[in-house]
Amino acid sequence: MTNLLVELQTEELPPKALEKLSVAFAEGVESYLRTHGFLTADSVKTVFGAPRRLAVHLTDVLAKSPDEAFTQKLVPVRVGIAADGTATPALEKKMKNLGIACAVEELKRVNDGKNEQLVFEGVRPGVALAEGLQQALNAAVKGLPIPKVMSYQLADGVTTVEFVRPVKHVTALYGGDVVPVKLLGLDADRITMGHRFHTTEPVSIPCADCYERVLKENRVMPCYDERRELIRKLLNDRATEIGGTVIMPEDLLDEVTALTEWPVIYDSQFEEEFLAVPEECLILTMQLNQRYFALRDAQGKLMNRFLLVSQLEAKDGGAAISAGNARVVRARLADAKFFYDQDRHETLESRVDGLKHVVYHNKLGSQAERMLRVKGMAAHFAGLIGADAAKAERAAMLSKADLRTLMVGEFPELQGIMGEYYANYDKEDGDVALAIREHYQPRYAGDELPSTPVSLAVALADKMETLSGLFGIGQMPTGEKDPFALRRHALGVLRMLIEKDLPVSIDTLIDAAWDIEKAVPGVQDHRVELRNFFMDRLRVMLRDSGYTTLEVDAVLALNPSQLSELTKRLAAVRSFMALPEAEALTAANKRIGNILKKVEGEVPTEVKVDLLVEDAEKALYEALNAIEAKANAHFEAGEYTEMLGLVATLRTPVDNFFDGVMVNAEDSELRANRQALLKSLYTVMNRVAEIARLAK
Repeated sequence: MTNLLVELQTEELPPKALEKLSVAFAEGVESYLRTHGFLTADSVKTVFGAPRRLAVHLTDVLAKSPDEAFTQKLVPVRVGIAADGTATPALEKKMKNLGIACAVEELKRVNDGKNEQLVFEGVRPGVALAEGLQQALNAAVKGLPIPKVMSYQLADGVTTVEFVRPVKHVTALYGGDVVPVKLLGLDADRITMGHRFHTTEPVSIPCADCYERVLKENRVMPCYDERRELIRKLLNDRATEIGGTVIMPEDLLDEVTALTEWPVIYDSQFEEEFLAVPEECLILTMQLNQRYFALRDAQGKLMNRFLLVSQLEAKDGGAAISAGNARVVRARLADAKFFYDQDRHETLESRVDGLKHVVYHNKLGSQAERMLRVKGMAAHFAGLIGADAAKAERAAMLSKADLRTLMVGEFPELQGIMGEYYANYDKEDGDVALAIREHYQPRYAGDELPSTPVSLAVALADKMETLSGLFGIGQMPTGEKDPFALRRHALGVLRMLIEKDLPVSIDTLIDAAWDIEKAVPGVQDHRVELRNFFMDRLRVMLRDSGYTTLEVDAVLALNPSQLSELTKRLAAVRSFMALPEAEALTAANKRIGNILKKVEGEVPTEVKVDLLVEDAEKALYEALNAIEAKANAHFEAGEYTEMLGLVATLRTPVDNFFDGVMVNAEDSELRANRQALLKSLYTVMNRVAEIARLAK
């Protein structure tokens, strides 16, 4: 056993795909070799991924896979053995096709329950690493998540190859020896390339374990994770030296990691006059266009300095690089300032009419038509949650007007954000301006929710209009496809209802949205499907919060209108199920439900005391009466754990009732009275959740 190194040295790989490609390549090679016996339990995989290479290092790799015992069923004895005991042509043909050579006497006879079969037991010899690695590479490359395949010609000018980017060298080393494999038209060798600018000649890798050291000597840090954490540290260190803190989005950090072989950090700056532009515009300009990292000072204000990740160790300490990037960012920020200054020449309200020329959906009309629907819903929802309806209408009317601005045209990510800035410049009400920004929230999982009632009303309206309209034209999500992010919209609505404790049910929102949406020609009534969609999302959300499927189903079975109560109900159910009485009571509850389902006609609601003849039914009636008022008081106060705690005290009288009382008595009055008692008990037991669903 020794260690194995495989590298594909390429032209620059797509930065947003690099991490996935490197992991998939390494896992593909490892998986095949492990499945085919080349690796041991102690073998360790190291993944390498850099802008111009995918590689994997594996320890404890066998030079040859182990021999493998195998059994091969051939043909039934009656088909394979002739009357004289020799092999029939059918058996000879079967053995020849399978590459099996042995005497008939060496074959075993095994009864499979239907026929007596001829079976060959042999040993399949292992294969050399070169053969196994060739198959592993073929499989790994075939399984790569390549975003877009590139076709290119090899050096012979004739052969066309397809891969994510042109491959220049294939390195395959087993210890110090080259493994003779071929991939993408190239023979494996020990040659690769170092840093694009700091080195010029090909680099020879002496052995598999030398790979990382040799590349670092040639200014390439091949490990993606190591490079990423180094960049993070270097950025933070330089920001501290400057006296600021770095704004470091994880996706931007990922991108520069995928673009950089040998990270070096420089700082630069821009003119202070640009700080008059909203900071979101400046930050987004620097991040999207130039992949710069903006800085904040000790007071949290944006600085007119920024950091950049290069891969050149400049002889002048980076002065020329800093100056060059200052010139580049100056032009970008000048554009942003121009957009901002020009946009403020017109009010948001004056831009609303232009929404007629912005298509929302070819079946749902323009953004202007959609705005009117959102406006109507926002006013209605405002009344339901105690928000100012006039402000909600105003915010809804202006909420999409910034789509007609130069800044949002250049940076769609700023919609809503710029709307707030322009609304404040127009001296709109503060709640209205804030709602223009916040009505998009939550934009993603974990994002903040709208902070004011007006913002909540508009956010609910915006999301419900989207859901109601798209469901109405049959554009529901299917499988993993959700082009309109309807799952995200539904989760946003659910989070607002739950976390903001809004006194509105899902059904109310769906019906109110439909009352407005149904005026759109061609929209169909899909409220049932939309409600089911919400419930599915709710179940997923609650399970992701740590609750079990049984707990969630038990609570949602009652269809509680106040979703903000769900967490309290779920906590109460979990607490109840931890009690020693829970198992017996959930089983009894299930039994009661089955009994009541079989009753023909209406079950009486009143229990007649004079018809309670058995001691066990009298005891259950008394025990239920003793806790019912207090239990209901706990329920009305939202004290669900306390209520279920009282229900738990009924275990003994419930057990005794079923042990000593015949519910379906021959006397119709006794039978009806006992059913009434069970119905009263069932009602009290299931106010918090349908606990029968928790029965094992």
